[in-house]
Amino acid sequence: MPLDPQLATLLQFLADSGAPSMSEGTAEQARHGFRTLAVDLRDPAVLPEVERVEDVEVPGGDGPRPARIYRPAADGPLPTVVLLHGGGFVVGDLDTHDLYARCVADSCHAVVVSVDYRLAPEHPFPAAVEDAVAATRWAAEHLADLGGDDVLAVTGDSAGGNLSAVVTQVMRDEGRPLDAQLLFYPATDLAGSYPSTTENAEGYFLDQATMLWFGAHYVGSGGGEVVGSPRFSPMLGDKAGLPPAVVVTAEFDPLRDDGNAYAEALAAAGVPVEHRVFPGLIHGFVDMGRHSAAAQAAVEESLALFRGLLHR
Repeated sequence: MPLDPQLATLLQFLADSGAPSMSEGTAEQARHGFRTLAVDLRDPAVLPEVERVEDVEVPGGDGPRPARIYRPAADGPLPTVVLLHGGGFVVGDLDTHDLYARCVADSCHAVVVSVDYRLAPEHPFPAAVEDAVAATRWAAEHLADLGGDDVLAVTGDSAGGNLSAVVTQVMRDEGRPLDAQLLFYPATDLAGSYPSTTENAEGYFLDQATMLWFGAHYVGSGGGEVVGSPRFSPMLGDKAGLPPAVVVTAEFDPLRDDGNAYAEALAAAGVPVEHRVFPGLIHGFVDMGRHSAAAQAAVEESLALFRGLLHR
């Protein structure tokens, strides 16, 4: 299927802006550029209404971390979902993923705990993992105060999908398995090689040079020992006994085949999986519904599948 025409228009707008690739600047410049696109250019009117938003602190791997709790206008008790944002482990924060968190809370009738984990290169692997796991442990211990239901799930996009997949494995190993996971175009095999990485290397929002730049920052000085860890690449971990999953990928995404392979590996391990590969879409489409009707429809379908897992 050809590239969605509305997303093609968006990509042309970005190309015409003359903004350099993230890999050509510093981490701070990349964060500023990403925030400009995700927050400053966003019409607040597109944000779904929720009953209450509360800024809090949750435990991290090396001290408290900022977090944001979203409570939907829905009768409880409700499931709780820990949200781990994308951004290549280098960019992204609570504000850039405010729309994503609101959509999950509103569409899935769930309390969402969005976590601002530490970013590379200042804090390379395993800092983000430690923060994600610590925050999820905290949520597991405070379900009565959060959603009031005993259901706990996790969701994330891209790098956040990586962290979400890692968290499901860690929590299972600790004897506190989660109930569901929603992974949007997750990066699960960071040292892997897949056809989509080169097929979609340039021109589709996330480019190969930026992926390599993200990865180098996240690895830091850890080298091969990091690359071989299941907490770095959850594809390397044991998938048996993990929670039911919704795995979502996009046709024109360098991470398409990585996410597809993880969905297949989950299914092969006996994990119930709803897997969707959306034609015509690109990396990052979870935040592009205001630009593309096809992206919005894909987000709504994915959230409906996740809602079904949360409210079984």
